[in-house]
Amino acid sequence: MAPSVEERVQVLLTAAEAFPVLERAFLEAQSEITAGFRIFDLRTSLHSDAARAIGRTWFDLLLHTLRRGVSVRLVLSDFDPIARPQLHRGSWRSVRMFVAAAELAGPKARLEIVPAMHSAISGPIPRAMFWPVVRSRLMRALAWVSEQPDGGRIALLRDLPGIRALLTKPDQMPLRASALPPPMLFPATHHQKLAVFDRKRLYIGGLDLDDRRFDTPDHDRPGHETWHDLQLMVQGPVVADALAHLENFLDAVAGRSDPVAQAPDRDGLRFVRTLSRAVPAAVMRVGPAPAIAEIAQAHHALAAKAERLVYLETQYFRDRQLAQALADAGRKTPGLDLILILPAAPDDVAFHGADGVDARLGEFLQARALRILKRGFGHRLFVGGAAQPRRTSQRGREQLRGAPLVYIHAKLSVFDETAAIVSSANLNGRSLRWDTEAGLVLSQGADVAMLRRRAMAHWLPEGAPDRFFNMETAVQSWAGLALANARRPPEQRQGFILPYDRKAAEKFGQAFPLLPDDML
Repeated sequence: MAPSVEERVQVLLTAAEAFPVLERAFLEAQSEITAGFRIFDLRTSLHSDAARAIGRTWFDLLLHTLRRGVSVRLVLSDFDPIARPQLHRGSWRSVRMFVAAAELAGPKARLEIVPAMHSAISGPIPRAMFWPVVRSRLMRALAWVSEQPDGGRIALLRDLPGIRALLTKPDQMPLRASALPPPMLFPATHHQKLAVFDRKRLYIGGLDLDDRRFDTPDHDRPGHETWHDLQLMVQGPVVADALAHLENFLDAVAGRSDPVAQAPDRDGLRFVRTLSRAVPAAVMRVGPAPAIAEIAQAHHALAAKAERLVYLETQYFRDRQLAQALADAGRKTPGLDLILILPAAPDDVAFHGADGVDARLGEFLQARALRILKRGFGHRLFVGGAAQPRRTSQRGREQLRGAPLVYIHAKLSVFDETAAIVSSANLNGRSLRWDTEAGLVLSQGADVAMLRRRAMAHWLPEGAPDRFFNMETAVQSWAGLALANARRPPEQRQGFILPYDRKAAEKFGQAFPLLPDDML
């Protein structure tokens, strides 16, 4: 008997739904777990009753899993140590904790933890051109390390191997780095978030593992702690395609082998990827060469066929090519509407006050993409943000219409009720052409309808009428609710939806012609 929709495709909104499912998958695994994540922090708290019966954190759960004899292989993303020192440190701290768990589990523990930097390296001319900025960031990282007490500095450098390798005398103060040659720059990363259990089940979407990403569907926490995300747990023959990718992608990206062939649709589920490769002789090139762009291709193909409603949730909408494809579809099909849900601001801008080149270019690209959509759809476009139904005294980008924003990290695209894409990829050039990404295209009507209803209902007041879901009336209904909410005091608003503030992005954004759009 074929599994039901609920068994075959589980839709998990926020970590409150996803983390317990992932915990149970580790507890229920019999032979092997193969995974690839950007962040997998073993200090993360456990949430399911079953997992908490064996410990408090994911370190305890991993130790328990290894002691049961389950083989665990994880490819964990590493990061450019100068551009992202905190993430670089987090990766190596996680590696150290994985190794410690295997040692405690005993000699029969079967663990393979692979810290993986993307193979692409910027060419020598861009490295020289960006050297003043890179040097400034390197000095900032050295200041961070230097301000630690002696023991803390040694421990910190242990988890910063990329920084330590640049030091002339890593064991002596003051810390100094070689001035020349300019260090290697690693412009791309492995951004995927997926795990395969016993070759039978696949956990996939946009959610990594750490305490920062934990949130509930109520989003009733400080704005800087909110995190809306989407993950799927699926069964069926598509799992084999995800496993083949996990076993191949490092060699494919490094150029040691060809990528596995494009996967076919398997019972209404198709595995899709973004992969890129290094270009060793390209002295002028900043980033990698795109190799596989199945996620982008799926979006373009489905946009061209859409007839009634496209519904998108994404952390970033910055890709001019996709914006143009959607706008072309809007002009070609007068009955096609578009709903786009975005965070009110990028997290580094909203919560950390970022105002550098990358932050400003990202907002410039998004404002440009939204203008393209507006020209294609006109009044048939609704762009929304989300905020909690309570007041805040904050007046910066961390709020929207006087309320704490809900940070949106989900990556969902639904085309009519015929197809949907859930992946790790944002709708920007980096995710669609540079970084390693993984996702699923769903094409069975029952799956798509269930996913679309759950995702849309999340933002709406409880018991929202059918006009909010009907493809002919959804844009008008969502826009009307958002405008009504904007006129109300925060505590009287219904649901989370508000109009997205494009003017704020326009004001903050700035073009930087020397940087490729795909960097952001």
